[in-house]
Amino acid sequence: MKKTFIINSPSGLHARPAALLVQKANSFPCDISLVKGDKKVNAKSIMSILALGIEAKEEIVVITQGEKEAEAMQAIGELLEI
Repeated sequence: MKKTFIINSPSGLHARPAALLVQKANSFPCDISLVKGDKKVNAKSIMSILALGIEAKEEIVVITQGEKEAEAMQAIGELLEI
């Protein structure tokens, strides 16, 4: 599955929300990736997510693949749209 989200948080995806995202991603058995521009990272890695430098109002593509991918997409989407 693949879906685009806009980061609504005025501070972007900084350390605290990134940590929550990683924690949620790790609760699913499927592969979860975040894509910003031409960079694709593992959503289960805090360092990878922070390296993207995601700012407010930026578009992020979430890709889920494998077991429980739909549930993972829903959960990750809810975190990103806060």
